[in-house]
Amino acid sequence: MTITADQPPPSPEIDALPDPETPAPDEGKPRAKKQRSPLWARLSVAFGTVLLVASGGGLVGGKVLISQTTDSIALENLTGDAKKTEAEGGGATIEGPIDMLLMGVDARERWAADELRSDTIIILHIPASHDQAYLISIPRDTEVQAPEFGPSKYEGGTVKATEAFYWGAQNGAGWTGGAQLLAKTLKNMTGISFDGAGIINFGGFKKVIDQLGGVKMCVDQEVTSKHMKLVGGEPMWLADARKTGKPMKDVVHKVGCKEMEGWEALDYARQRYGLKNGDYDRQRHQQQLIKAMAKKAAGSGILSNPLKIGSIIQSAGEALVMDVGDIELTDFVLGLSGVAANDMVLLRTNNGTFSGNGNGREVLNEKSKEMFQAVKNDNLAQFVLDNPDVVASEK
Repeated sequence: MTITADQPPPSPEIDALPDPETPAPDEGKPRAKKQRSPLWARLSVAFGTVLLVASGGGLVGGKVLISQTTDSIALENLTGDAKKTEAEGGGATIEGPIDMLLMGVDARERWAADELRSDTIIILHIPASHDQAYLISIPRDTEVQAPEFGPSKYEGGTVKATEAFYWGAQNGAGWTGGAQLLAKTLKNMTGISFDGAGIINFGGFKKVIDQLGGVKMCVDQEVTSKHMKLVGGEPMWLADARKTGKPMKDVVHKVGCKEMEGWEALDYARQRYGLKNGDYDRQRHQQQLIKAMAKKAAGSGILSNPLKIGSIIQSAGEALVMDVGDIELTDFVLGLSGVAANDMVLLRTNNGTFSGNGNGREVLNEKSKEMFQAVKNDNLAQFVLDNPDVVASEK
């Protein structure tokens, strides 16, 4: 199929598709390779579990535990040509700044792997001091120049950031191809090369939150779910609720702070319609969820319970596809032992509001471009001090 610039993908927007019935089958996820990589630990930091580093090296039975649980995690090369070179500070060492590309998909049983887009795109930056973690969300509708990509037979073009993953996954390239094309696209746009990457199926992450005992979330504006309904007081996907033929009630997320179960926290973090700033509010809520999970893991005694940690990591592995790294696990844990939940800083682009170019796509303003340059140069802390308005509210 020949693709021309600005040609929209034939598949509909994820938010417009029917709601899921069950999680995606295993064939939609790359087969796990028998390699060992500590990069899954980086993702556990990024996605909020902080199971290896939040205790300052106090994890019980870490090495044994990891060897018992990594088989559940699919390991793939997700960064491709956007991988950080040794000249850029990459390689088999924990020293220096760490930049990770985190992609969230909403995999559903009746969608093939090449029908997915990455509606959650986050760059995780850990400075060389390893005492902070910054989360920067890329707006899904950001206009990007996706390069030619051989594995999916994509000829390149002007698309939305969320569509770059889609085009990279075509013609059998799958999740790995989608991630590689998105990583290369973002490197071309921001100049940032990546130490690693991860894809998370948010539907599968519900189990992790439930095993944490729920998380505390603060709803800042009331919103009615577009994805779920209550049937007899029980939450159900909209498609399933309709099949019952029974009366349905809206799932309404009301203003205030509360402990949320997995389904509720994930549903709230998925909403964008009906919010004042649309996708920007959704980005902020997803960042808040990551930090809420980090805080819960670090402060609930989980880190001192090897059995509980193993169970959570096992569940996380079922929902994750990871990049492959060469760093020794022990070095990684010790090197990042200073990063904890309260050290996560949530940042926003474009002042947290839609900055369109007239065709339904967004462009990054000059301050956002400067922020990504600060990430590349590892002087993001000073940039944030000079531009405090880029810090996203946590409520």
